[in-house]
Amino acid sequence: MRILVIEDEPRILAFLARGLEAEGFSVDGAPDGRAGIARAAHGGYDLVILDLLLPGLDGLTVLRELQREQPELPVVIVSARSDLETKLRGLDFGACDYVSKPFSLDELLARVRAQLRRGRPGENGNVVRAGKLSLDVAKRQARLGDVVAELSDREFRLLHHLVLHEGEVVSRERLLADVWGYHFDPRSNVVDVCVRRLRQKLGATAPIETIRHGGYRLTAA
Repeated sequence: MRILVIEDEPRILAFLARGLEAEGFSVDGAPDGRAGIARAAHGGYDLVILDLLLPGLDGLTVLRELQREQPELPVVIVSARSDLETKLRGLDFGACDYVSKPFSLDELLARVRAQLRRGRPGENGNVVRAGKLSLDVAKRQARLGDVVAELSDREFRLLHHLVLHEGEVVSRERLLADVWGYHFDPRSNVVDVCVRRLRQKLGATAPIETIRHGGYRLTAA
């Protein structure tokens, strides 16, 4: 597994490289946003660890560019910016996880491994899978058995979030923040309506489970 770390602090970059390499990963570093985008375009990486406070291009701009060029490439933000607004913007722009500095290396490694398990692309580089369910990132299309469903933007993003967190209970509040990207009244039913539409499109075997007082979970399809 190859990981690109986009980080301008040499001390932190060296620390991450040592820790990741000790766990068997191959690691490359980029000291700024432009270098990171260039490396990501030609490096064949499995995951990117991205700082936000970068010289030149800021991290969110880098993230948007990576998502535009390689939407299947998982990006984990590691940043000293820990305010909720920045976290929500990072997740809304396409990051699959957000870790605040200072951080535990063990926690970061666990999150990296989780994303690599959940987010490995299929043979065409644009498909993520969970059991029998596959999600085409480029086409915004889901396939479950013989059912092929065309998804709206919100439907796709909600299902993609559940796929990346397969087996985990994801709360309605987290889905509101990560998929809609801004605060809704917690009493809003937009998540439930979106899940209902997904179930209708995927059919009777749709693997989206409702967890009472918890949220939703994608089960093994």
